[in-house]
Formats: sequence, C-alpha cells, structure tokens
Amino acid sequence: MPKIYNFSAGPAVLPESVLQTAQQEMLDYNGTGFPVMTLSHRSDIFLSILHHAEQDLRQLLNIPNNYKILFMQGGGSTQFELVAMNFANGFKRIDSVISGNWSRIAHEQMMKVTDCTIHTAAHGGEQFNYTDLPQPENWDISPDSAFVHYVSNETVHGLQYNLVPKLSADSPPMICDMSSDILSRPINVADFGVIYAGAQKNVGPSGATIVIIREDLLERCSDKLPNVWNYQRYIANNGMYNTPATYPIYMAGLVFRWLQTQGGVAKIEQFNNLKAQTLYDTIDQSGGFYRNNIAPRARSKMNVIFNTGSEELDKKFIFEADLRGLKSLKGYKTLGGMRASIYNAMPLEGVQALAEFMQEFQRKHG
Repeated sequence: MPKIYNFSAGPAVLPESVLQTAQQEMLDYNGTGFPVMTLSHRSDIFLSILHHAEQDLRQLLNIPNNYKILFMQGGGSTQFELVAMNFANGFKRIDSVISGNWSRIAHEQMMKVTDCTIHTAAHGGEQFNYTDLPQPENWDISPDSAFVHYVSNETVHGLQYNLVPKLSADSPPMICDMSSDILSRPINVADFGVIYAGAQKNVGPSGATIVIIREDLLERCSDKLPNVWNYQRYIANNGMYNTPATYPIYMAGLVFRWLQTQGGVAKIEQFNNLKAQTLYDTIDQSGGFYRNNIAPRARSKMNVIFNTGSEELDKKFIFEADLRGLKSLKGYKTLGGMRASIYNAMPLEGVQALAEFMQEFQRKHG
C-alpha cells in the first residue's frame, strides 16, 4: 500500500504525532484513569486542558491581554450570524467584503439576523470572477459601520489575502473569518476586533470554533439575545455557558503544542510557503497543461486549485492520484477540477509526492 496523504479541505490532515498521543491517551488521559471524552467539562482535569489550550494559543498568536478567547460549538458558519447579532446592536450598517464562496454566504446569512443594511464593501466575483481579491484600499467602508467583515482565505476559489488588510484609524473594527488559515502565519491580533475560526482545517477535528474578541466590543452584546447566542454569557461563564466540545478542545491543545515544537507560527509559515511554491511552480512550468487562473498576489497557500481544461482528464487525474495514495483531490462541487489543501499538518513529503505525480501524469497524457 502506498503512503496516504490527505489533501481534504476539511476535516483535514492532523499531525501524525498528535494522533499518536491521542491514541495513547484514548483510555487513560495523563494517568488520571479517565478518557477525555468522558470527563466532566467542569472537572479540574478538563479545566486544566482548557486553560492550557487557551494559554498555548495566546502564546502562539501573541494575543494581547485585552482579548478574550472562546472555544465554541457550531463551526465558523454559526459565527456569520453571531457576529452580526452581537456587535451590530445600535448600528445601521455592516460593511461586508465578498471575495469568494464563504464570504458570500456570510453576507447572505448576516442579512437574515439584523435590521442593519449589509453593505457590499467590495465584490470579487463582480470585479474579477473570483480570480483576484478586491484590495483593502478600494473597499467602500464607512466609519459609522458596526464592523467590516471579510474572509482571509477562500477554500473554494483558492484565494487568500496574503497580507492583513490595513485600514485607517477611523475605520470600524475588522471581523475576520480565519477558519482555513489561522496559525499558518504570524498576524497582529490587535489589528482585529474579532477573529473566528472553525477548528477542522488547521487546529483539530471538527466540533470546536475559536473566537477571539477584543474586550471593549463585548459592551455591544444585547441582553435581548438568548444566552446561547450571546458572547457575554459565555465570557461570564468562563467559556462554558453550555457544554463545550471537550474532545476537540483537547485535540486542539495537542496541535498547539505540536506547533510549538515545530518552532511556532513563524517557522510553520516558512514550510507553508515552500509547500505552496512547490505546487504553483509545477503548475506554472507545465506549459499550460495545468491551469490556475488566480492572480499571483491572491493565490492561496492553503488551498491550491488547478485543472487540465478537460473534465474527462481531471477525473482520470483524481482517480489515478487516489490509487497512488494522494487522497481527496477532487475540486469543490461547483468548480470541478482539483484542489490540494496543504494546511499546517500536511508534510512537505506529501506535497512533493503530488508534484511528482503531476509531472508523471503530464508526461503520460500531455
């Protein structure tokens, strides 16, 4: 059997050493005699797991003390609604940047839960057919808006803001969906009002969602919101208004420690750059056999999309790659082609194996 490399967009590959630790601790966590999945979320053992996960995340991202960290349920998609419900109270407008599939869905969902006007600050589909990103200096935003919402990496269209947008001092707070590139590179958390990210791409298994909130924004949360939707209620209950996703939080903590052993976020960024460059070079040097139409400045380092221009040949590529142990390369259902998701835990060897297969496939079918 060939070695398996999982290029799934999510739930995605996890570090092998993390899985081995989880395997070893499955029946007995750290000598306690308890499996993590059966621990009470209010037990001292789990509270220690939660505390260390939060502290490790705070260290990895250098999160300032005036930011709160939550591990919530519901995935990143739930946050589309919750950020509007919590932070638009008393405002008439939200500025929304549409750069791809997920920011478009976020825009549509925010419209359902607030009386605010959801203003399209920029639309990459209308401007570039999702082959480039509307640049922040061209975003149409108002200082009177509740916030500016954008997605840092679009997994479907293979687009990424490779630099954090810089807004003027009088701009509203930025709220960012970082579900697919959190912890893949250093960021300045203080540039954001809120960062949220589903775990199942760069952090751990599905089930937990990281939410990082600047403290002053919590004053906007309305008591009229049901408690289960209210960030203030979670903060008041130390992140546990209801039972959190205990096992995914445990797994996230293992991933945070693994990241520290790799040299932290700055070091992992170097590996991510090398992995992405390896695949884009293979595409660009194929003489047009492989195609990626994304503007170079907007190419995602997490999700590399490409195709051969032939639906039949794309299917053959996916089938033959699967036989070689290169799994989950089928592109998103609305786009077709191929998509290689190369998150933090994807080893360089996996990317090199894919690049070698791409070259071999071209020699056979080009």
